[in-house]
Amino acid sequence: MKPNLTGLHHITAISSDVKRNVQFYTQVLGLRFVKKSVNQDDTGTYHLYYGNYTGAPGTALTFFPWAGLPRGRPGKGQAYATAFSVPANSLPYWQERLARLNVTTFPPETRFGDQVLPFQDHDGLRLEIVASAETDSRPATPSTDVPAEHAIRGFHSSTLALVSADATVSVLENQMSYRLLAQDGHRARYTIADGGPGTYVDLLTDPAIPRGLNGAGTIHHVAFRTPDDASQLAARKTLIDGALPVSPVIDRAYFKSIYYREPGGVLFEIATDQPGFAIDEPVETLGTKLSLPPHLEPHRAEIEASLPALA
Repeated sequence: MKPNLTGLHHITAISSDVKRNVQFYTQVLGLRFVKKSVNQDDTGTYHLYYGNYTGAPGTALTFFPWAGLPRGRPGKGQAYATAFSVPANSLPYWQERLARLNVTTFPPETRFGDQVLPFQDHDGLRLEIVASAETDSRPATPSTDVPAEHAIRGFHSSTLALVSADATVSVLENQMSYRLLAQDGHRARYTIADGGPGTYVDLLTDPAIPRGLNGAGTIHHVAFRTPDDASQLAARKTLIDGALPVSPVIDRAYFKSIYYREPGGVLFEIATDQPGFAIDEPVETLGTKLSLPPHLEPHRAEIEASLPALA
């Protein structure tokens, strides 16, 4: 049985400066700071989440910020770039905005009929704005800095850079239910379920791209959506039946997760849509307190004392 995956859930990257990270993603991109938590495997490090008003699956870009971490290099064997969806004709707004805020941008390009503006954050993380010709019915992310008619709707796509795509394609198609949508040169686009922005995974096999090096400004993992616990367990069985080593189910409080590394080297996660970020603070005040999963709550004082200030 093919697993019930519906698109991208969240993407987690690595940063070196927590204060600049918050400033860039909230004030430059206009995302909402929806959850301030900790890396559950390294509680002296934050886990910061940015997304739409509720941090809905398909909108949340998250970070592990390690102070002073050397910069990495996006490249082969990694998730290479993260693209956000904005309404058609929004690219001129974003070009002007990013230029005015001294953000490093690269020449716009046309990709599968959409206008794409590549840029990078302060750590060199590769990002893209995609002014999609397709309908994206997700609500605009409310922001005092970005008008609703140009605001980010959520993810558009994740691009994986690979030496060879064949083994990755096999996993995407045979164990994850993805299907080929389009191909142009070194780039092949895959989609799932109903398709559209928020579902796309692009495989890039450009020989000019170097091998990736982990560090600040690189992506740690890409997570895919599944509706509930039962569908996650079914997906785990399908992956194991396909001879992929898969982690046990891990309860991350806001979703449950399983992890596995696809053959090209990228760490994948399958995360449940539920219960979401409002289980421990009201939607109206998301991101305003340090949220800890229940098993870490007894250690709150110690954890808070070890974390740097955000402002």
